[in-house]
Amino acid sequence: MKKLILFGFCVLCFSQLAVAAPIETFTFGSAETEKIFHKLSEELRCLVCQNQNIAESNAELAQDLRLEMYTMLSQGKTEQEIVDFMVLRYGDYVLYRPPFKPMTWLLWFGPLIAFIVGLVFVFRYLKSPSNEVPLASLSDADKARIERLHAEQDDT
Repeated sequence: MKKLILFGFCVLCFSQLAVAAPIETFTFGSAETEKIFHKLSEELRCLVCQNQNIAESNAELAQDLRLEMYTMLSQGKTEQEIVDFMVLRYGDYVLYRPPFKPMTWLLWFGPLIAFIVGLVFVFRYLKSPSNEVPLASLSDADKARIERLHAEQDDT
């Protein structure tokens, strides 16, 4: 039995190795260039994946973008030139921190507007008259019935 468990464990371990994605390796001319590459790959969004940067993504597009960034850095392009190229090609969506301009105002102010609208609705709900029937508008028979029901409930 122990051998069977050990065999199953080994199969599980080695099967995970076969599915692992290949790791890209790039050779940089300087530590500064490598630092810029890693910074950009963490700041740019993968266009295919759900909320992942291109450093974390294994999608083919992310691999292509990393290769494109490496090529541009090797050609001597600056960080801003690479970001401008990516924005020109893919739009502001590629940036985790989009610029503040009229097209992105809703993105910047949307959460605040939604919070304020929610507060207005909460305060209006709390200030609205309650749906309870005032005790003064009940007849004497209704009051007696309510008292009798309360007394029955207290007895149980």
